[in-house]
Amino acid sequence: MKKAVQIIGVPVDLGQSHRGVDLGPGALRYAGLAARLEKLGYEVHDSGNLKVPVRESLNHERQSNYLPSMRQICEEACAAGQQAVANGYIPIFLGGDHSIAVGTISGVTQEEPCGVLWVDAHGDFNTMATSNSGNIHGMSLALLFGHGYPDLVDIGRPGASLLPEDVVLIGVRDLDAKERDNLRESGITVYTMRDIDERGMWKVAGEALERLSHRKRLHVSLDIDALDPQASPGAGTLVPGGLTYREAQLLMELVADTRRLSSLDIVEINPILDNLNKTAICAVELTASLFGKRII
Repeated sequence: MKKAVQIIGVPVDLGQSHRGVDLGPGALRYAGLAARLEKLGYEVHDSGNLKVPVRESLNHERQSNYLPSMRQICEEACAAGQQAVANGYIPIFLGGDHSIAVGTISGVTQEEPCGVLWVDAHGDFNTMATSNSGNIHGMSLALLFGHGYPDLVDIGRPGASLLPEDVVLIGVRDLDAKERDNLRESGITVYTMRDIDERGMWKVAGEALERLSHRKRLHVSLDIDALDPQASPGAGTLVPGGLTYREAQLLMELVADTRRLSSLDIVEINPILDNLNKTAICAVELTASLFGKRII
């Protein structure tokens, strides 16, 4: 894999109810993402943003949770991810809400499977039968496993895009009751904040990466609400008791050490709720660690 990245903005806010995450790609660019990666020696290609309709223009889709538009956006994200990988780039997808992962992960796994490190306060394993809100960003991982709306399950190819042994969740601390049951039955490895508190990030991350060692490539899907709100106040679904900045940075450094990173999502940054773009700046620094920044 050549040392080159492709930045792909996916400014979608249709998968959830907190307005503002559509501004996330801009916040990350303003925080100096491209310059930070160039300083690390990467060739950076920014392909701009995928075209995403404004929510107010989609009143006719409101009752369907914007499913037609969500399908189109995820199909385009899938195609962009597949093309970036085929061209030898490491795609970095800038959300938008976490529903984009339905498309991004479907795209980067088209040619061959990859391990997925899903860093999130939530499980995102709801379906319409279990969701209290109906928000698609809380269903994205379940959809990648073939559960839920057929129009979204079949993005890229029919059926599931992921297998249980290919996914590890880290930082989980807020699950709906039925979602918890579904996760337990899924076979996915889940590390909660209690695991991190009791065992430390170094041990948890090492074990997580070992569980994904059967895949040559790693995709990191980073929901910024995995971090504690003190570190990342600009997220739409804040949950106290999350990862410290240093714990998150160590996780990124350990992934970098594997030299298997092949793609990345950064999602759920909401600049409207932020303080002087603190959350996007934090995400850029975590990305730098993920791409090999070292202290010495």
